[in-house]
Amino acid sequence: MCLCSQLLGRWRHETCLNPGGGDINECTDFADVPCSHFCNNFIGGYFCSCPPEYFLHDDMQTCGVNCSGDVFTALIGEIASPNYPNPYPENSRCEYQIRLEEGFQVGLALLLKLECSGAITAHCSPDLLSSSDQQFGPYCGHGFPGPLNIETKSNALDIIFQTDLTGQEKGWKLRYHGDPIPCPKEDTPNSVWEPAKAKYVFRDVVQITCLDGFEVVQGRVGATSYHSTCQSNGKWSNSKLKCQPVDCGIPEPIKNGKVEDPRSTLFGAVTRYTCEEPYYYMENEGGGRERESEKVLEGEYRCAGNGSWVNEELGTELPKCVPVCGVPSEPFAEEQRIIGGSNADIKSFPWQVFFTNPWAGGALIDEYWVLTAAHVVEGNQEPTMYVGSTSVQTSRLAKSQMLTTERVFIHPGWKMLEVPEARTNFDNDIALVQLKDPVKMGPTTSPICLPGTSSEYNLRDRDLGLISGWGRTEKRDRAVHLKAAKLPVASLTKCKEVKVENPRADAGAYVFTPNMFCAGGEKGMDSCKGDSGGAFAMWDPNDKTKFYAAGLVSWGPQCGTYGLYTRVQNYVDWIKKTMQENSTPSKD
Repeated sequence: MCLCSQLLGRWRHETCLNPGGGDINECTDFADVPCSHFCNNFIGGYFCSCPPEYFLHDDMQTCGVNCSGDVFTALIGEIASPNYPNPYPENSRCEYQIRLEEGFQVGLALLLKLECSGAITAHCSPDLLSSSDQQFGPYCGHGFPGPLNIETKSNALDIIFQTDLTGQEKGWKLRYHGDPIPCPKEDTPNSVWEPAKAKYVFRDVVQITCLDGFEVVQGRVGATSYHSTCQSNGKWSNSKLKCQPVDCGIPEPIKNGKVEDPRSTLFGAVTRYTCEEPYYYMENEGGGRERESEKVLEGEYRCAGNGSWVNEELGTELPKCVPVCGVPSEPFAEEQRIIGGSNADIKSFPWQVFFTNPWAGGALIDEYWVLTAAHVVEGNQEPTMYVGSTSVQTSRLAKSQMLTTERVFIHPGWKMLEVPEARTNFDNDIALVQLKDPVKMGPTTSPICLPGTSSEYNLRDRDLGLISGWGRTEKRDRAVHLKAAKLPVASLTKCKEVKVENPRADAGAYVFTPNMFCAGGEKGMDSCKGDSGGAFAMWDPNDKTKFYAAGLVSWGPQCGTYGLYTRVQNYVDWIKKTMQENSTPSKD
């Protein structure tokens, strides 16, 4: 009977003695050596042992090596079979793990020729892959088919080397390297990538800048560029951000004009502003009236790259629609007269302003300004005025525009008197009334132009002008319906020669100055009490479609003869300066 027993941690194989009574040497007497490395015989049995660094397998005959458990984390490294370059142990299974940080993929290359009788297999851990497991090999024996060059597309790789009992060879040696994960060059429309590269890899950062007229919107904030980083998964951060056309939004409205509804509000879109013609026109950059050929250009705005509507001349400034001056909607019939004449229509004198207290007139020269005589407002700093009505009956005035005074500016050369009725000096008889609210222009309401300062606007005898108002007539002290007449300019001597009606004993001599001019005297046509402050309108010498205020009704020696008018040309600088200095941004 043969028995096996354990001795000193080793399995001891005991055998029966041979019939001749001699001991059998299992390590030499049998054809097949029972141990893979060292066989140790003793009387009645044998045991197997291994070289240093080897261990005995469970079969107690085969030796192996502890070649598993190594983990490689460096980006570059080498892995070799056990004992390389010496022969590797047979019947072994070696497992090597390569674990690189995320964002890098493992690459393998055979450093030396594969000489083995076993098999080598490389595979990626399935839990670290986005798809199914990848496996390379196995590569066995001397029949290895050429150079080994593997790109794993993963940061984790397991290498398994399995040997058999058929023999031992020199083995193998591999070099691995970690390559950063590449990110594709994405097509991002309307943008530029910086820096520009043929290939982008993990941790590369690019600045994506939108082309002019495009922006990237994050929440409610727009920007012209953003950054994107190549991530460990091979995808770009901020990949959802796109450069989209700048949106200029709905164009702002303008006063006394309109803007057409654009088909689009995005970059490159075009819109156009127009004014309420014929009562308003678009003021160009120089402040003058636009020419017909420039209307389309000056009113056109384009959605620019900065998100604003921009005009070639004005930039982002909106156009201004200003009142057309001096153009009545209906012509004046010449046979009409103030003294004993026929009625006039307000459409022929749309600049005419009616003052209720005192009963007087004025001339609208701007949507915020009325020009009148100083003696009209010297006793009333808050006059009530109306525009747009032919009749000054209370019921008719209720349907017209009432003007509210903001401030009165009397010319500094006008001399104030404690007893205005005793006045004999009407020099500098001119004043401006600033309005709180703008006047809305239309067929019955529009301003009259101011005269130019050139010699073309100098008055000459026999020049004809138009006057209008609700003043005294032959039959009434006050007219209810607007009256008008055409009068010629006369020399100042003509007015001096007229005998003063109802002269006052204490009046003294009346004053005549170059700031006045004389008109009237024919057919009994004249302005009279109640017409004060109204305009003496004349055709503009440079534009026969417009009237300008050559004078203001000031005073007269006797109604129905000659009247004296304030020469407005002498005060144009004061008028413009006063208006400019007292205009507010909201009234521009």
